Amino acid sequence: MRKQFKYVVVVAFLAISFSSLAQQDPQFTHYMYNTIAVNPGYTGSRGHLSVLGLHRSQWVGLEGAPSTQSFSIHSPFGENVGLGLSVVNDELGPSSEFFVDGNFSYTLRFNKNRRLSFGIKGGVRNLNVDFSKGITETPGDVLFENNIDNRLLPTVGAGVYYHTDKWYLGLSVPNFITSEQYQEVSQAVAIERINYFLIAGYVFDINDNLKFKPSGFVKAVSGAPIIFDVSANFLILNKFTAGVAYRWDDSVSGLVGFQLSDQLNIGYSYDYTTTDLNRFNDGTHEIFLRWDFISQEKKLKSPRFF
Repeated sequence: MRKQFKYVVVVAFLAISFSSLAQQDPQFTHYMYNTIAVNPGYTGSRGHLSVLGLHRSQWVGLEGAPSTQSFSIHSPFGENVGLGLSVVNDELGPSSEFFVDGNFSYTLRFNKNRRLSFGIKGGVRNLNVDFSKGITETPGDVLFENNIDNRLLPTVGAGVYYHTDKWYLGLSVPNFITSEQYQEVSQAVAIERINYFLIAGYVFDINDNLKFKPSGFVKAVSGAPIIFDVSANFLILNKFTAGVAYRWDDSVSGLVGFQLSDQLNIGYSYDYTTTDLNRFNDGTHEIFLRWDFISQEKKLKSPRFF
């Protein structure tokens, strides 16, 4: 287990601690439900107050592996404005980050079903790194002498989100501010780089009881490979969801969900790692709960994955 934890720490710091590589935001298999975490243009788009909680345990069985929790709440205000809050807690080995962002959107309505939303977000990240939790190649290495405690980093992001009853397309940058996270340590400076997100999906009505939705998600950041997700989900009887997903050169996933009531939706996914890392873990689990506060005046739109 110590060898496994050491492996994770090496991977973690290769990913976040050297200036030649780029810091990346958390990523989710259920991106189609958790869109507000990356695109503020999504804020208020469901037409009523919506609350979502999500938990992701990555590479289960590997000590120090990533664990992420996400919470969001958002609602329309009037005809064109949306307001919301997004909170993410992300842990990886000795490091942890806590994100809090306020979201604002303004929507242009072309007709009853076609809308273009512009969103902005702003908030703060709190970074902590406890180097004593890791195992280093060289004990006493000056690189790991000083922990990072409660470093606050500002965030300012924006996004556009075009959506109809049948399809959606979104482009966003969650944070335009770049910053050096480890400036006290001259040997290793991690630079916060700009992340770009593209998300899209379409719903095909096969018949009254069956809908099919392919969707895709692309994340690009300077200094790191492009990450591309594609998924195919079926909605059966407007109650049951089942599908598969593939993350390029990383994992394959199975997704299931159930609309327990007009208000409550639950979903689960399992990711199987396709890289050599699959020898060290038992896969990735992700689960979410979404609650929609439905009034008599605003009925829940047919579940369409977004």
